[in-house]
Parts: sequence; C-alpha cells; structure tokens
Amino acid sequence: MSSAKSKAPRKWVYLFGATGAEGRADMQDMLGGKGANLAEMANMGLPVPPGFTIPTEVAAAYDANGRQIPEALRSEVLRALATVARSVGAKFGDVDNPLLVSVRSGSRASMPGMMDTILNLGLNASTVEGLARRTGDERFAYDSYRRFIQMYADVVLGIDHAVFEELLDNYKNLKGLGFDTSLTAADWKTVIGDYKEAIEAELGEPFPEQSEEQLWRAIAAVFGSWHNARAVTYRRLHDIPDDWGTAVNVQAMVFGNMGETSATGVAFTRNPSTGANEIYGEFLLNAQGEDVVAGIRTPQPLTESAVTAGDDKLSLEKLMPKAFRELVRYFKQLERHYRDMQDIEFTIENGKVWLLQTRSGKRTAQASIRIAADLAHEGIMTREEALLAVDPGQLVQLLHPMLDPSADQDVIAKGLPASPGAASGEIVFDPVDAEVMKAQGRTVILVRVKTSPEDIHGMHASAGILTSSGGLTSHAAVVARSMGLPCVAGATALKVDEKRGEMRAGARMFRKGDHVTIDGATGLVLAGIVPMRQPELSGGFAELMTWADDARRMAVRANADTPRDARQARAFGAEGIGLCRTEHMFFETDRILAMREMICARDETGRRAALAKILPMQRADFAELFEIMGELPVTIRLLDPPLHEFLPRLDREIQLVADALRMPVAKLQHRIAELSEFNPMLGFRGCRLGIRYPEITEMQARAIFEAAVEVTRKTGKAVKPEIMVPLTAFRREFDIMADVIRATAATVERETKAKVRYGLGSMIELPRAALTADELAAGEDGADFFSFGTNDLTQTALGLSRDDAAPILQNYAGRGIFDHDPFVSIDTGGVGELVKVGVERGRRVKPDLKVGICGEHGGDPSSVAFFHDAGLDYVSCSPYRVPIARLAAAQAAIRNRRS
Repeated sequence: MSSAKSKAPRKWVYLFGATGAEGRADMQDMLGGKGANLAEMANMGLPVPPGFTIPTEVAAAYDANGRQIPEALRSEVLRALATVARSVGAKFGDVDNPLLVSVRSGSRASMPGMMDTILNLGLNASTVEGLARRTGDERFAYDSYRRFIQMYADVVLGIDHAVFEELLDNYKNLKGLGFDTSLTAADWKTVIGDYKEAIEAELGEPFPEQSEEQLWRAIAAVFGSWHNARAVTYRRLHDIPDDWGTAVNVQAMVFGNMGETSATGVAFTRNPSTGANEIYGEFLLNAQGEDVVAGIRTPQPLTESAVTAGDDKLSLEKLMPKAFRELVRYFKQLERHYRDMQDIEFTIENGKVWLLQTRSGKRTAQASIRIAADLAHEGIMTREEALLAVDPGQLVQLLHPMLDPSADQDVIAKGLPASPGAASGEIVFDPVDAEVMKAQGRTVILVRVKTSPEDIHGMHASAGILTSSGGLTSHAAVVARSMGLPCVAGATALKVDEKRGEMRAGARMFRKGDHVTIDGATGLVLAGIVPMRQPELSGGFAELMTWADDARRMAVRANADTPRDARQARAFGAEGIGLCRTEHMFFETDRILAMREMICARDETGRRAALAKILPMQRADFAELFEIMGELPVTIRLLDPPLHEFLPRLDREIQLVADALRMPVAKLQHRIAELSEFNPMLGFRGCRLGIRYPEITEMQARAIFEAAVEVTRKTGKAVKPEIMVPLTAFRREFDIMADVIRATAATVERETKAKVRYGLGSMIELPRAALTADELAAGEDGADFFSFGTNDLTQTALGLSRDDAAPILQNYAGRGIFDHDPFVSIDTGGVGELVKVGVERGRRVKPDLKVGICGEHGGDPSSVAFFHDAGLDYVSCSPYRVPIARLAAAQAAIRNRRS
C-alpha cells in the first residue's frame, strides 16, 4: 500500500477506563476484538485497568509511512498516556512513581498467540527502584523488570527467548532453586545483569533504558507482528484477510506477581471441551498472565470441583473465596451480555480483581453444539441464533473415529484432556519434520515439551499434539482445539528431549518414527496404533441437526458409490444420493477383468459378451443402494473416465492381464497405446464414450432399471433413480444418450411388465453446458434436472488442472490473485457466475427444473451459502460432510431471511 492511497485515521486513539470508554463492542473492525471488548467492559462498569486502543486503520498508516510511527500518532498517544497516568495516580517514566503499561495486539478476528505482547513496559534501572519503594516489595519489582527485559528482547529486539530461559535455568541450577518464585530480589538483580550482558553481546549496544523509546519501539513491534510468519500462516489457515491489520492496546499494568494474595488466570464461562455449564480454567499464584499460557508452571484449578482426588493443589475458590465469588459474578454478567460462552483473562492484585480481556471462547465442536443448545434452552439466545453460533466446518471433529474401548490399550502416560478426538501416528519432535513427513504421506503425532506460536506449521501438519508440560489453556491446547486436532497436554510422566529426539516413559524409550496413540478426550497416551470406533450422532448433535433441518431450504444429499458409503450417508442424515460414480464399481477385483475384456474386444459382439458378465454385478450394486436409500432419490452418473484408466500400466501387470484375457501381450500393449491421451481430462470420456459405444450405456441403464423394479417389488417402496449424463456440451449429445436410455427403459418395462420411473438429467461440468443450459433443458425431452460437477467445472473454467494446481495456487495466493483455493471454496466471480447462468437459463425454459451440485464444494460452508443464494435445490457431498452441509444450508437460509 502506498502512502498516497492511505487515508488519515478518523481518530488516532480510543480511551477506556473507570468512567467508561470511547469505543463499543460493535467496533471490532476498528478497535480489534480485544480493544472493542475492553471498551465494552468499561462501559458496563466492570473493573478494567485504564488504557487506550490505537485502531486498526493506523496499522495501514504505519505501513504506508514506511513502517514508521506517524508523527500525528505520537502526540495523541502521549496525551492518552497522560490521561491514563492521572487515573491511576502515576506518571510514565517517573523514577519515584512510574506508570507501567502493557502493549498488546488486537486483531478483529481472534488470533490467539499469533502476535506479540509486552508487559511491564516503562521499567528501567531507575524506575524499578521507584516501583520497589512504592510497593515496599523489592523482589516483586525486580521480578517484573526481568520479565519485561525478557519479553522486550524477544519481541522488539529479536533475541530468541530461549537465550534467557537458559540463563535463568543455569542460575537456578547453580543455586539449587527449583522454581522462579524461590528467587529473591538479589537473585533477580544478578539474573537481570546476565540478561543485559547477553543483549549487549548479541546486539553490540545496551538494553534501551528510556521509557518513551521503549514505548514507540514496542508499538512498532506489535504493528509489525501482523506480518510475522506465524501470524501469516494462521491467517491463511483461517481465511483471515491480510489487509485487516491489528490494533494496539496500551493499558495500565496490574500485577498478579505481588505475592500470595495476587494471582493471574484464564477462565471459560463453560467447559470449552465438553460444553458443560461449569467454570473451567486455571490460575497461578504470584505470577503474570504469560506464565499461564506459556506452560512454564503447572497451573492450579479455579474451582473445588476441578480438584482431582489426591491432588495437593488448592483451588482459587478455596484460596481466595471473596475474589472467586466476585469473578463468578462477572463471568455470569459477561456471558449474558455477550450471549455466548466467554474466554476471560483476569488478574488479582493484592486481593482486588481486574478483568484484562473477554472474547467468545474457542471451543471444540462437541462443546459448541452443547453450549448453543443450552443457551437456547436457557433463553439466552433463540434457536436460529444457536444455529448461527456453531461453525459448520468445526463439526468434522465429531465425525471421525474415537478409540475403540474394547481394544487392548498399552497406556504409557496420562496427561490433561486438552482437545478431544483420538489419533495414531509416528512420533515427530520437530515441526519442520512434521511437514516433511506429512508430505511423504505419513501420519505424525507432534511431541513437544510445550508448543509455541512458531510451531503452528508443524501442528497443522500433524494428526495430534502431545506435550509434557502446560495446562488446559496452554498454547498447545488452545490451538489444537481451534484446529480440531486431538491434544494431550501436561503429560508430566513423559520426559521429552527434543534435541535428542527421544521420549521416555518410565523405563521405556520412544524415538522418532515410533507409533503412539493419543486420546484427547481422556488424556491417555498409548504405545502403538489403537483401533478406532466410528462416531454416532445423538443428543445435542441430533437436536441441533433437527433445528437445522427445520430452518434450511436446500436438501442435502451424499456422494456415495458403495453400500458402506450409502449407509454412512443415511446415518448422517443425507436425503438421497446426489452422485453415484459407477466407474468405481468396475475396479473391484471380481469385475475388472470383465471390464478389460470389454475394452479390448474387437467388435460390438465381443463388447456385448463382456458387458453381459458385468450386468448382473452392476444390477446387484444398484439394488443394494436402492434398498438402503428407500424412496430417497439416487442420482447415478453413467461411465465417465477414459477407458485407459482401467488398463494395466506396469509390464508385469500387462503380462498378467494378457494371460487372463488369453491374448498376446503385444496386442494388449497396442490397445493401451491406442487409448492413451495427452490430456485425458478433456478427451475420450463421459458422454463421448456412450456415443461411441452405446452398448455400455445400454448395459448400465438396464442394470439400473432392473434393479429398481426388483427392489420396488421386494420392498414395496417406489424407487426412482435419476440417471445423469456426464460431460455434456451439446444438446445433440444429450439426445443421443437419452434415446438409448429411454429405449432400454421401454424394453425393461416390456420384459418385467412393470412401470419404470426415473429422471434423466445432465451433469454441467463444461462452460458451454452452463451457457447453453436453456438448450439442454428445453422441451419434454430435455433434461429433467441439472447437477453441477463443480470439480471439473472449476478445472475447465479456470484452465487449471486440480492435480497440478498446488504450486500455482501457492504462488497466486501470495500475490493476491486467489484469496482461497478454488477447488475448496467456489470461485464465485467466475465458476459461480457459470452456475448462476446455468440455473437462470435452464429455469427460463423449464421453471420446475431441479438443480443441484455434486462437486466437493457441496460440503464447503461458504460454497453452500453461495449455492443457496443461487437458487439450487440441493447440494451433495461426501458422507462425512453431510452434517456440515445441513448446518451450512440452515445458516444460509437464516441469513437470507434476515437480510
């Protein structure tokens, strides 16, 4: 962005404090989520330390100004800082009564741990003494100072935090001290000296002592953290636009590290793993907030009910009952105000409660469903609001296997159940190795002492996360829940050595490549691969799905080729099959030989002889699908892929097939060469096969109709298959195929003396078909229905092969050409326009034309919303995405009604 295009912000800073705020909760786009909610809590009269927010639009001005602080911002910040100082009775940079502040990021979308925070800013060699005198606690003052140096050096000066952790660990080992809380003021002074020496050795200049310089560099660093690698990766994974930028929150410090009457913690107003209506969270005595999320110390539970038998940890409820009751009151107030489960950060300073942040809490799919349903039952939100509160994409967490309880389990450790679900895989200790091994097709479990934001790429590549330290609100736990990954945290019985690539469990040693299984619902860590069990939809899930079905307009079908797929689709609530790919049936061992015999036949007589062998197999396949689906529609696509895909490729396979077919190898090789194509996707496939070899279409149609008659007579249910012609571009193509199908239907009716009921439609996967949809649908003999095959329509519209697209998409995403993968979410401006044109032109000549979509986009929530607005009657997707599509279709209908 150039400075010429950047507009000056409407307002440079927004104050908040005890008397209210200049912002509101609905100003998230400008103030970021953190700043907007701090303002809202201040307006509610809750105890929020005073401060101010620099809005997100200043981030654009900062970038446009060559990533320099604009001069206009400097004066406004200093005025705001003076206001904050007056409200707390201190002065920024004053050696006797210094104001200390935190500087935090705040995007409009929650990005936990992805950007930077600095605490205790304003401390230096002089002000630390003033803080010690003012508080009468020298140890606290120097503990706060070393924390500031450590964070500032990491965030602003770019020195790895591990440098300071190593210095501190060495000092504690030398002194025989086990915990940070054991260090005295004199100890901290020595450690601070070591820190400063390390900084000067690294940078060639001393640690900055001037408070204003610290502030400007910290603000710049927080603005800059929007561009750090982990933040960029997080935005890409969560579809957050790069041009949003971050706000910066500068807030007066309150201290949880002032002794045994001070604490810091994180709380969820409901259980983010299960959704239970119970306070869930952790705290640390005599600590600052970063200690909780960093997993440096093992936190204590907030409530007495969370204390496990035999645990000597005391709850906040027992240690500080007055502060706990006050917090509970605020938790209830905030949940009712925001009408959602809240994730709240708090500090207790010498018994006084302060709220530092609230936001809608990250939660598992299981919790999301239960919380939404419970809040609706409690009258806090409506059913429609409950449906909108659940992220459809998150449901995938519930639709995958869990540990089979009847299987043998070799438990090696137990940690905290940080994110539900189970996974097995090879141990990997390095996030980079996780990416490499995933690219090789291997499934991995990332094992770490604790994770940090820099690990996000490796976490994304892993099937599950296992840490030996940290709690339920640690980085590993929060990020795993947001990604839908199983996670076991704080498995302290495991001794993890990341550098050596070893994990010790008692006397047993595990290394990279060894298999382990984790169960994020129970916290169990198991050796080897443990069998999994399929999920079931029941309870709150079933209730929410019922509400979704009542709210949506579009039907949801499944892409199912096998009886197993069809049964799973029914279990997940599919209302029919939107795509049965018949070619998948031909690859079964007992029929591939007959298929190859047909392909290699010299003439029609030979082909028909081979097809006669396939017919009963196809008929049985269709009959089983019809029985499973009952009277629900079953859309069957006729043979689509090019014939060479059914033939062998390797010399050894060619010899075996030639022997089985009793034909010379040379002849088979000739046929393979004859069928090979430079671009098979646009070659001899789809309806082009049926037109060249009508006997294939005839056999498939006969199998469909005979199976329909058989099942109708057997079950008494009116089976109505829908036959779909693939790769149609011209009306004449459709008519030629339709003539064969209708003639076959008439023949079966004569032979069985039964009425054959069926629909006959066209798959729309070529741009010409969409543009001439009125021709395909016109007249009684035109298509009864359209089904958009958006996988191939995307390929043909964009001229982009899905199999070769990855490097192109990666390059284009970095250059802003694509903001998402068009094979995952529909390209609304191009492919989507073809869909809308096809729907409009088809219904212009046939108003009751049924229209659906059967590409993978049918299970993508944003695409489902587009298809709803485009007027489609149904979407079809893989069985495991059916519940996702059901909820997404309901949300689209609700939003459409509201707008």
